[in-house]
Amino acid sequence: MSGAAPVIKRVLVTGAAGFIGAALAHRLLDDGMVVHGVDNLNDYYDVSLKEDRLSPLKARAGFSFTRADLSDRAAMEQVFATFKPDVVVNLAAQAGVRYSIDHPHDYIDANVMGFLNILEGCRHHGVKHLVFASSSSVYGGNEKTPFAEDDVVDHPVSLYAATKKANELMAYSYAHLYRVPMTGLRFFTVYGPWGRPDMAVFKFVKAIYDGAPIDVYNNGDMKRDFTYIDDIIEGAARVLNAPPAPDGRDVPYALYNIGNNNPEQLMDLIKAIEDETGLTARKNMCAMQPGDVYQTYADITRLHAATGFAPKTDLRTGIRAFVKWYRDYYNIGNGPTG
Repeated sequence: MSGAAPVIKRVLVTGAAGFIGAALAHRLLDDGMVVHGVDNLNDYYDVSLKEDRLSPLKARAGFSFTRADLSDRAAMEQVFATFKPDVVVNLAAQAGVRYSIDHPHDYIDANVMGFLNILEGCRHHGVKHLVFASSSSVYGGNEKTPFAEDDVVDHPVSLYAATKKANELMAYSYAHLYRVPMTGLRFFTVYGPWGRPDMAVFKFVKAIYDGAPIDVYNNGDMKRDFTYIDDIIEGAARVLNAPPAPDGRDVPYALYNIGNNNPEQLMDLIKAIEDETGLTARKNMCAMQPGDVYQTYADITRLHAATGFAPKTDLRTGIRAFVKWYRDYYNIGNGPTG
């Protein structure tokens, strides 16, 4: 259940130069909010892509920005004290399942210590609602499908997943102790224009245009609940205005899956990309990678009940939009769908 909607004028968005963060910041500005973005613009992937996402935001009235790392306690305290947000959306994190295998400290610094600084800022500065990014990765190797929010998620198969589960537990404890409404969003394989280069859709399109082979893990026998960016943003925007009412333990806390509720075969994704580019992928069939899972599949019953929203963009439509953006952004020119 949702509580009374807060009066929202000022929203702090962390990870504002990121894929979801930049898109959400634009949506909130369109809705008349004042938005302050925070991002450290790290070099996990091409910084110029982050700067290009951020540039149009900086040109908009109502947007301001601080370059800072969430793990910098003093910097984050200054952001909260100066901006005084009504609501916080925490999207900043060290992302990537496979990267966490070789860079574990980055995940603890950003996703655990950084998140603690966000919780402390919310606690001490009267924030009315914290919405934070979790991940479908918390479901690990769960075999029951679709994945539901009340499933047991005590067996993460990557450190990234473990940090996201830790975020959920930390947020619950702060909601319990300080009665700050907290909502976690378990995102399922987000893709679309301005997406992350380390994600499958971006990697496959880039490789196909570059004439390079694509690595197809588990020999293509994998399923993902691919969720288009516009659906993610619509769901997040609605959740922002629907803080959780206290649960049976008087704790204002909620978790929602945001996924397409329709897992697709990896090979079907590749076929859709081939059709849109008019090119055939060179496929390097590989074994399953450490930390990967066979399938993701979101039960979105709880999200729909709370917000009235369910994602609706089909994979072909989303891939068409991404390929068009990719051609435009990298000046590839018109292809079969141009």
